Amino acid sequence: MNEKKEDNSNWSRRNFIKFVGASTAMTSLSGCSTLSNKKPMEPIVGIDLNSGIDDIILAEGLKHKVLIKEGDRIGRGIRFGTNNDYLNLHTFSDGRTALWVNHESLSPILLHGRKQFFKMTKSLLRNERKQVGGSFVEVQKQDDGSWKALKKSDLNFRLSGLTKVPFSRPIDGATSALGSLANCSGGYTPWGTILTCEENYDHFYGEVEFSGGKRKRLPNGNYNLNWDEVDPRPPEHYGWVVEVNPESRSFEKLISLGRFAHECATVAASKDGTPIVYSGDDANDECLYKFISSEPGSLKNGTLYVASLEKKKWLPLDVEQDFRLKAAFKNQTELLIRTREAAKIVGGTPLARPEDIDVDPISGDVFVALTNNKDKGNFHGEILKISEWDKKSLRFKHKTFKAGGTENGFSCPDNMAFDSNGNLWVTSDISGGSLGKKPYKEFGYNGLFVIPRRGPQAGQVIKVASAPVEAELTGPFFSPDQKTLFLSVQHPGEKTKEPGRYTSTWPRKNKRLKPLSAVITITGPLLERITS
Repeated sequence: MNEKKEDNSNWSRRNFIKFVGASTAMTSLSGCSTLSNKKPMEPIVGIDLNSGIDDIILAEGLKHKVLIKEGDRIGRGIRFGTNNDYLNLHTFSDGRTALWVNHESLSPILLHGRKQFFKMTKSLLRNERKQVGGSFVEVQKQDDGSWKALKKSDLNFRLSGLTKVPFSRPIDGATSALGSLANCSGGYTPWGTILTCEENYDHFYGEVEFSGGKRKRLPNGNYNLNWDEVDPRPPEHYGWVVEVNPESRSFEKLISLGRFAHECATVAASKDGTPIVYSGDDANDECLYKFISSEPGSLKNGTLYVASLEKKKWLPLDVEQDFRLKAAFKNQTELLIRTREAAKIVGGTPLARPEDIDVDPISGDVFVALTNNKDKGNFHGEILKISEWDKKSLRFKHKTFKAGGTENGFSCPDNMAFDSNGNLWVTSDISGGSLGKKPYKEFGYNGLFVIPRRGPQAGQVIKVASAPVEAELTGPFFSPDQKTLFLSVQHPGEKTKEPGRYTSTWPRKNKRLKPLSAVITITGPLLERITS
């Protein structure tokens, strides 16, 4: 990254307190909950789980507005991408604010009318590469409290499948990759950079496996994008966490954090200010990871660990610390390229699709969304809670915070966010092909849920928003004053099989127009009552 060294080297406990927020700091220093003097929260009324309406449906006291949508021009020759996910706000020293947005996947049918398995061309490939990666767009709060996207701002830029992205260390002689793709969730560092995570990279360029010292190329996953037909790329170039510097508009793939289907890269800090990153591998029977940096203000070097829930311990993935790993991999870089293999060698616990991770601002506990594992009969998933004495600790306790299913009223947890009061907000990820079918029928469309921390409904799971047809809500992120919730609406109408016969047309009312992914803002008295 093109960063000034002095900006990163003085990251002290003072900066740590600013990073994690005043409420967390006060709790850790005094041992008293910052909520102790709050009045009991009034009951929250949720929404009808089965509205059947192709729109955003909200609980009473909430309203939404489309902030920016797929295809919007955000600069000369650049447009906002598709299937947006992770969101984060970055504020510059002059007070201007910009929104980072991930773009995870694409539908060839919805994008340009190309049916799957259609022969790829260089022109189609170039167009599809432009849709993924991420967008950075200036946003401005208006006098009435609403937000506006400044689509002609000089701050706006794109990361796409055409961007040259350097590696933090060489990979088989290569020093960079063409593009970033499959960008799902992410994180934000104390030194002001954004982490965007490459998740289902195999859907674009396939995967590799190693057996008997030989490398074997595996075909693409279920997106059927056929990019390899005209421009094959090494799968090892994807599946990383990319660090984005908004100030210098530079990018770097962080090899130290390992290669797998990164759902997120949630940044925390130990008591002495050491940067810590939690990340889940979003696939059946894959693992949960923690990275402990060895350098202040940097994630380029450190130790990657995998969680063993049975041992209640983080196990190092380091060729110099485990003879089994030293025998299996020629060096640490090869281990990091093949992180999944290393995790299995040392005994990492297979989990039910670990997706988003968030840290409780009051207790410091780590919450992990385990979406499901249908192959093993786990259809509804759970939210796992991990408790550590310190974020650098290698031992932990864990338990199920909330199990998905009819008893708790939610299924397939995905993205999460805590507000400043410690209320947990969760989105669901029931696949488009499963919505309305058993065992998911009674849960309705995908939605947004809140789990209050206090009051008569403390611990209950309350659905406060429902997504359009076949869409999921992703990337919940609160404005600094907690009065606005930014939320992505991803892949409405994703099961459309034929151009012109759309299963959703959101956010447009004309049934002949294709659906568009978008970012919305949610505001209203109910939100302020919950978060204030």
